[in-house]
Amino acid sequence: QVGQAAYSASKGGIVSMTLPIARDLAPLGIRVVTIAPGLFSTPLLAGLPEKVRNFLGQQVPFPSRLGDPAEYAHLVQALAENPMINGEVVRLDGALRMQP
Repeated sequence: QVGQAAYSASKGGIVSMTLPIARDLAPLGIRVVTIAPGLFSTPLLAGLPEKVRNFLGQQVPFPSRLGDPAEYAHLVQALAENPMINGEVVRLDGALRMQP
């Protein structure tokens, strides 16, 4: 989005570090997985007017709604249970790409 260069750089840094850190920690048996969430129904978004929350949810291609925290937790569980997932960035955003 316009005006989000610093925010984008910070997120890009996390994404870029995921694989090298996973490789560095592999000898210790530690896996590293990054989750890149989209818009979720959190206390922060709950403070917005309902009209704004509905608009944001409609921007998500599918499913066209805000994510539920339980869905995030479900992904965390699935990643933790699968020992082959390591050094990966998983988007959890319903294919959302914010417009400028």
